[in-house]
Amino acid sequence: MSKVYSLLNIGKIVAGAGCIEQIKDIVVDYEAKNVVIITDQGVWNSGLVDNPKKLLEEAGIHVHIINNTPPEPTVDQVNEIFKAAKEFECQMIIGIGGGSSMDTAKIVSLLLTNNVNLRELVKGKAQIKRRGVPTLMIPTTAGTGSEATPNAIVLIPEEELKVGIVSEKMVPDCVILDPTMTINLPKHITANTGMDALCHAIECYISKKANPFSDTFALKAITLISRSIRTAYNDGHNLAAREDMLLGAMFGGISIATSSTTAVHALSYPLGGKYHIPHGLSNAILLPDVMRFNLDVCEEKFKDIAVAMELEIAGSTTRQAAEKMIDNLYSLIKDLNVTCDLRAKGINETALDDLIEAAAKVTRLLDNNPKVVTKEDMRAIYKKLL
Repeated sequence: MSKVYSLLNIGKIVAGAGCIEQIKDIVVDYEAKNVVIITDQGVWNSGLVDNPKKLLEEAGIHVHIINNTPPEPTVDQVNEIFKAAKEFECQMIIGIGGGSSMDTAKIVSLLLTNNVNLRELVKGKAQIKRRGVPTLMIPTTAGTGSEATPNAIVLIPEEELKVGIVSEKMVPDCVILDPTMTINLPKHITANTGMDALCHAIECYISKKANPFSDTFALKAITLISRSIRTAYNDGHNLAAREDMLLGAMFGGISIATSSTTAVHALSYPLGGKYHIPHGLSNAILLPDVMRFNLDVCEEKFKDIAVAMELEIAGSTTRQAAEKMIDNLYSLIKDLNVTCDLRAKGINETALDDLIEAAAKVTRLLDNNPKVVTKEDMRAIYKKLL
């Protein structure tokens, strides 16, 4: 556990069914007359932006829409969205969607107030000196926790790797968590993003950077997600389950903001960067096997997680409780039909060397894993997925 730790706070969080109606009050409080909404084509086509746009326009606010955020945005694609947003001279950026839209919104906000080159920023050669224009995040999935983190992920195609930009100046100013914005989320996305949120909470709880702040939020996130993810998957219109998932995802994001993810995310990045496997899916398929790898150094913490999952562990030893927790992860994967045929994606034994080399570069996360992960360990974990 870290000796020195800190917690980054979102300025304002509004939650509950129907709370999207408060969007105009939030924007008016910031005296923003000109706003840019950054979203993706799927969210735009679903009509989820229509009501927020209408509410803002009724309040006399000029709304500009950028709706072409791709699922895995590259540095150049984010730059193009920034250039489009710059033309509107906005006073607030609103991200509506999943992690890609919210991450892009956070980066665009910073680029509007900092004279930095995004490519240099990604490579760690530039510094962020100022907060961006005010940001409002409205997640339409319950997974990434981007609405609560100081992180944003972009793809560097030439390196076939996703890279995280981390700055406390990226923590959003405001968040709206309205479960009605997630009720029509497809089942497979509910599963993948929900497992992603669970990954965040579990990894942050066992991370070397874990601390009292992250422990509190991570364990609560685990409880919320574990009790509701199957219901949200099977009955997408269950608002109580959807609200649990949104809260759990945000609490997982808060955990990231004060702790860190570990080997699951490190091994996941190359799967997305080179083979374009969705981030939540790659994390989900890796989670049980990486936790199995960590078992011998995490028994006590895994028992805590089993308790948070409300598993039946009465009379179990610490080891048995820890193993039940891991078994539950495998059961979740099965119950949610989370599958990915890596061979169909072009990944076979000969491709493992490239995956391992790419994952080994993600030292920022590997160093936080409670157990040292060698390249041979990585090979064994990847091979289980083939």
